[in-house]
Amino acid sequence: MMVFLRRTLLLRYLLLSTGLALLLFLTSFWLPQGEQRDCGSVWQPCLTYYIQTPLAPPILDERAGSDEAPPLVKECPGQTFQARKLLQFLRSSLAEDGEDVLLEPYLLSWDQLLNFMESLGTMVSFFSQKVREKTELIRQLSLKRSSESQAAGSSGLRTGAYRSVRSMVEAELQAGMVSFSRRTDSGCRTLLRLHRSLLWLKLMLEGLSEGPDAEGRFKTPGELSRDAYKVALAPHHPWMLRQAAEIVFLALPDREYFLQLVCVQKQEEATPVLRIIIHALSVVHTRTQRLLAKYNMLELP
Repeated sequence: MMVFLRRTLLLRYLLLSTGLALLLFLTSFWLPQGEQRDCGSVWQPCLTYYIQTPLAPPILDERAGSDEAPPLVKECPGQTFQARKLLQFLRSSLAEDGEDVLLEPYLLSWDQLLNFMESLGTMVSFFSQKVREKTELIRQLSLKRSSESQAAGSSGLRTGAYRSVRSMVEAELQAGMVSFSRRTDSGCRTLLRLHRSLLWLKLMLEGLSEGPDAEGRFKTPGELSRDAYKVALAPHHPWMLRQAAEIVFLALPDREYFLQLVCVQKQEEATPVLRIIIHALSVVHTRTQRLLAKYNMLELP
């Protein structure tokens, strides 16, 4: 019996080690550039079940949930991820015009989401590092544009061209920074990659907020992450990265660990907290989706 257990543990460690090595090799491909259309080779088989027709963003009542008791989403001492701060930043990113998204609080929201991702272990941190590079790129572009601008009072993410999603899109289009046929280091293209990852996290949290199935079984975080990944990110990733992602899902902590990250102990406590956060994520995602669609930027290479 002991020999069997040792062999099982050894196989598990070997699997995780193999996945780690593969992630190191593929890390530069995280959040790649647009839809993968070339397939059929040994390295990239055609897996049509990943390809899904994008759904129209839902029509949301942005006021819904705004009056729910803030104490329900608590500060959680001793951890880097704070659901309460995430909620505050998400709500602060909603421009008063009802359409735009302010980039400074949007990126601060991502700082909290990155803390969330990095709390899940070393395997996930390889992915989160690439996401962090995306947020930093937008900040750097903002600082560069601000330093070059001669307009009085220009200050990057607060009042400059990178104040909001709309202002960034219009400024980069006018400056010729956005290409619809090749890869560029534009804020618009970078935002699109963040936008897709935001959907992945939102769908995963939606799964965590749900109850058990008809047999009384809760889906594991790994299963929920895989389901969300197939919808939000897999259609835009090469075959090898999709395989690496499968290994990451196997290494995710159990549901109880996720509940502790939002400072609750039971599923009954987690559901209302998660739904408040999910609603805020949905509103931000929907606004961003509409703006990117307006300027035909949902499939930038």
